[in-house]
Amino acid sequence: MNQTGQVKEWSNATPAGLVALAIASFGFFAVLTGKVSGEAIPLLGLWLLGGFAIQIVVAILDLKSGNSAGGNTFLFFSAYFMLVSGLEMVFEQYMKSGLDKRIDGWAWLALMIVIYLWTPAYFKNPLFMTLIVLALDVALPFIALQKLGILGPDVLKISGWALLVAGICAIYLAAAMIVNTAYGKKIYPNPGPLVK
Repeated sequence: MNQTGQVKEWSNATPAGLVALAIASFGFFAVLTGKVSGEAIPLLGLWLLGGFAIQIVVAILDLKSGNSAGGNTFLFFSAYFMLVSGLEMVFEQYMKSGLDKRIDGWAWLALMIVIYLWTPAYFKNPLFMTLIVLALDVALPFIALQKLGILGPDVLKISGWALLVAGICAIYLAAAMIVNTAYGKKIYPNPGPLVK
């Protein structure tokens, strides 16, 4: 309760989840476009594990507040995009060789289909959230098809650049949410949804 005896509601944790998404997106951009060597992958895995902790909390809070699209997306992102990818990156150097990594392609294919089918729900979100999802729509098929062995590794550069766009939009949206809330007015422009 605050000083007036009113129950204080929880603040929106979505900006923290967006920061975690941005860190993951920037890290994937660096790896997929060759800005860093493959020796950085286990370190990126640790960053993703940190993102898992943030996104699971954001998912629970979003679901509690009735944000079905955001809560469920953060929930499966925390598990697969962050936790599973992070653990694979950390432990991959210690795993026996000969693992059939195409299974990752099948999992990424499922994530891609989910994001594609859920994309229309994000047209009712602020423009920058929609742009994040659209950038993921570009990135995920190339990741899935490359991991399935259908496309070569050069296509991952397309995914890397799309993820950088998603990360930049996530940083801006998180900043707009935090700063605009702090001032109680629009300081950073945050255009509304494409569909009302």
